[in-house]
Amino acid sequence: MFMAGQGLAQTPPGGKPAGPAAVGTVTIETQDVPYIRTLPGRAVAFETGEIRARVSGVVEEILYAAGDKLEPGDPMFKIEDDSYTAAFASAKAAVAGAEVQVQTTRATVDRYKTLQGNAVSKADLQSAEAAAASAVASLAAAQAALDVAQLDLDRTTVRSPIAGIAGIATVSLGALVTANQADALATVTRLDPIYIDVSDSSAGMLRVRAQIDDGSLKLGTKVGVALVLENGETYDGEGTVVVLGNVVSATTGTFDLRVQFDNPKRLILPGQFLRVKMTLGSTRAKLVPQRATGRNSDGTLTVFVAKDGVAKKVALTSSGSQDNAWIITAGIEDGDLVIVDGLTNLRDGAAVKPVPVTIDADGVVHDAVVDTAVAPDATKPTTGNN
Repeated sequence: MFMAGQGLAQTPPGGKPAGPAAVGTVTIETQDVPYIRTLPGRAVAFETGEIRARVSGVVEEILYAAGDKLEPGDPMFKIEDDSYTAAFASAKAAVAGAEVQVQTTRATVDRYKTLQGNAVSKADLQSAEAAAASAVASLAAAQAALDVAQLDLDRTTVRSPIAGIAGIATVSLGALVTANQADALATVTRLDPIYIDVSDSSAGMLRVRAQIDDGSLKLGTKVGVALVLENGETYDGEGTVVVLGNVVSATTGTFDLRVQFDNPKRLILPGQFLRVKMTLGSTRAKLVPQRATGRNSDGTLTVFVAKDGVAKKVALTSSGSQDNAWIITAGIEDGDLVIVDGLTNLRDGAAVKPVPVTIDADGVVHDAVVDTAVAPDATKPTTGNN
């Protein structure tokens, strides 16, 4: 049985070679491979509310604590309201006076109508009607002033306009604030859901479209969106594309798109730089385990192939990666035996003895499963050299 890491055959004391080196190999086959574009992105808050005073006055109370989860309408600041309470009372009294005036002028009109032609002339009636109309207009103006006074009084309690997490207050008790001032009193940020703004190159977009046109890329029913956090872990949740950009930047040659993720645990915070993996569909390609490959001095990706009992070094063309394998578009053919284990000191042209192995999701080499009646230990895991 082949054991990973066996490497080249050992030379016995007599100096004669022991024979070809046993090497672990996997057979290459063309298969459907997910077509994934990994793009840089930056987290952006779903909503951000800047809290400002709508009336002037001194801050009497701060009604929240930084980090509180707020709902729309929750109070955040209290501004002294003595003058606004007085203004509201004055406006309310003006409305009451205007209502009395309307009632009085309308009564006069009614009385004049019954007396017209006797003690009241037509001109007197017209004057009374004009006075009644003026009283109605004065009542409307007084009601409008009351509404404004009510609004100003209500605005002495500054409330959150959105649901989100409250930030640190930028003012303290006793601070004088003015209506619609430039500086915000605080901010409220909605983190669930959250947006990720992604940039992609226009050249990459053209390559994707060319692959769609020539049939090498088969689009899926929807775009799969996954997120890789700053620590390299994959975020638990699938995103959705919200906006596709339609303008290419003249300076960077990129266009923007926006995706959305649920963020109930607040793992994603605005400003974080992340990676977004977008699965557009599938393409026919060959997968070569990354542990089997190397690089020439010029950066060319290479791999050893076992052919006719000899290890041959070949150059590969890659279009990206899938899990622990490179996606290969040129350099090897279906049925080639790629050497994935026993690579230590292996040289181009060396005599080798291929032994079938498998590689699990963690990149660990195991003997290939064979008929246990013939080789009962064939499934024993091995430890690889590369």
